[in-house]
Amino acid sequence: MKLKRRHAIVVLLIALVALSIFFDVFPQIQNSSLIVAISTLSAIIEIGGFAKDRTSKNEAQPGSNVNLTRSGPVKILQQDVSVQGPQTNILGNVQGPVLSGQFDGPVAPGGEAVDLRGSTGAAYKPIIQQREKPPVPSQIPAPPSDFIGRNEEINYLLGSFDHGATITGLRGLGGVGKTALALVLADRLKGQFPDGQIFINLLGTSKDPLNPANAMAHVVRSFLGADARLPEDPGEMAGLYRSVLSGNRTLILFDNAASREQVEPLLPPAGSALLITSRNKFVLPGLKEKDLDVLPLEDAKKLLLEIAGRIGGHAGELAELCGCLPLALRNAASALAEKKNLNVAEYVERLKDARKRLDLVKASFSLSYELLTPELQRLWSLLSVFSADFDLAGAAAVWEMEPAPAEEALGELMKWSLVDFLTPASGEVGRYRMHDLARVFADTRLGADAREPAQQRHAKHYQELLWKANELFLRGGDSLSNGLILFDTDWVNIQAGQKWANVNAAKSLEIAEICNNFAGAGSILNLRLHPLGNIEWLEAALVAVRKTKNRNAEGNHLGNLGSAYSHLGQPVKAIEYYEQALKISREIGYRRNEGNHLGNLGSAYVDLGQPVKAIEYHEQALKISREIGDLRGEGAALGNLGLGLRRPGPACQGDRILRAGTEDIS
Repeated sequence: MKLKRRHAIVVLLIALVALSIFFDVFPQIQNSSLIVAISTLSAIIEIGGFAKDRTSKNEAQPGSNVNLTRSGPVKILQQDVSVQGPQTNILGNVQGPVLSGQFDGPVAPGGEAVDLRGSTGAAYKPIIQQREKPPVPSQIPAPPSDFIGRNEEINYLLGSFDHGATITGLRGLGGVGKTALALVLADRLKGQFPDGQIFINLLGTSKDPLNPANAMAHVVRSFLGADARLPEDPGEMAGLYRSVLSGNRTLILFDNAASREQVEPLLPPAGSALLITSRNKFVLPGLKEKDLDVLPLEDAKKLLLEIAGRIGGHAGELAELCGCLPLALRNAASALAEKKNLNVAEYVERLKDARKRLDLVKASFSLSYELLTPELQRLWSLLSVFSADFDLAGAAAVWEMEPAPAEEALGELMKWSLVDFLTPASGEVGRYRMHDLARVFADTRLGADAREPAQQRHAKHYQELLWKANELFLRGGDSLSNGLILFDTDWVNIQAGQKWANVNAAKSLEIAEICNNFAGAGSILNLRLHPLGNIEWLEAALVAVRKTKNRNAEGNHLGNLGSAYSHLGQPVKAIEYYEQALKISREIGYRRNEGNHLGNLGSAYVDLGQPVKAIEYHEQALKISREIGDLRGEGAALGNLGLGLRRPGPACQGDRILRAGTEDIS
């Protein structure tokens, strides 16, 4: 600024010296000096003003602010930027310096006008650039080239689109193949959506899922360009999102959605369609959902062989070890395809270790687990004690909860696809299920201090269920079939409970009692269990009951062991156990059981071909039954006597006794 002032003073001094010389040369016009001085001074002022303007123009830089004072001229300089905010009333054809009062044209469109007339300083007239229209977004990746199966699901979902469904949700366990199927669907549908195909990972399994506003920004910039300026206000952002999509036919794939709250603000206007994948099961207006299960065994084998053909004949076993879960199948096959030195048979053998199999999917399951609350993590881990599907009562027993809160917790786990709900075909109660690999993962999160009590509660619950089934069975009529249905439905859990109680019976009297009671439901077990299986259960119960010193139960188990060996056609072994049972009955004075064991001994001797010995035992059994008034026992004894005495020929003594036994029972 000081330099400018010095420059002006120097110019003025030079002008005065020039004026003095002028008057000396032309003395004749000195009388008109006032006029000349005024004219000369005006010229000097104009020259000074022009010099000042040139200096301002040279020193001004793009981005400088306009000095909007009303004391002098203003210059309009060119700036190669896109314009946001206020515009001027300078027409688009104005170039170069524009002095105060030189223009009075219309206001240029684009925002609030700023009248620069009478202002000083440098202004910048923007060059409004014509943007090239961004290309049609085509962001959805191609589907996996080795995609196998899912024909039923694909046909169902494509049919839904044909019937007007525009929002489709694919839900299921981590690793079940939701994204792969969504990519296949998008590839089939893209021809119906020529205005664009958008792909966004909503990060639903992370601790920080994608904010809906950020998802909207991605969509808007996909159409307007990466450098498009976006509003900060959420409402304005939502309006711009809908405006950009309005009138378009766009297909959007939201992968890995977290929740309804995340997706609902992103629902597009009519004309566009939405594909959603999520581990979380939620409801949206107009949503057509599809819950994915594991692959059928044959498709699982095809996928393995597609990735690594050298698996060959091991494909079936490997598929079953992977639980037909696509992620596990793909990882196992990829390992064999990439590492040619791996022996297929040895690799399959290695995967028989559950912890080794878990390595195939551990990362995926960890993501789901970390999204649960600590309490849900604990409850889900406890469900690993179930070796098969289970009902609400089973879960409530293991969790030590009332049915209502247990049902609520199961519902939350279902939402995250960590537990499946098996809808009953008819009026039966629905059941729950965990994938085998999910169960293994859950077990790794269960400490020993929590596992053993949960296993004990599981064993006790299914021992009591077994007794209930046996009770219904013994009632007969409709109850008989109900008892068998109850038994068959939870047979796997019953077996698992008995096995655990057998292994751990020595740890406590309570567990020993549970093991003992499993073998106490003799009637239904005799029907459903093979004699060899029945013998295993009875021998385990015999060991356990001797720990509890329950002599009556010990005698019962010995007698049932005798019957099991008799059914196997081993009468000598049967007699051994019957005699031990008879001894205990006499020691504790239980006469009814004493009569039963005597009758069984008689039948065993019949099988040995010793009718005389058989009759001796049957007569003792008959005597006891009559003494205690046991009509059923008396009838059975008479029947056994008749069979023992029966000989070929008419009207033998055995026939008469058989008829008498029948009359007594009736």
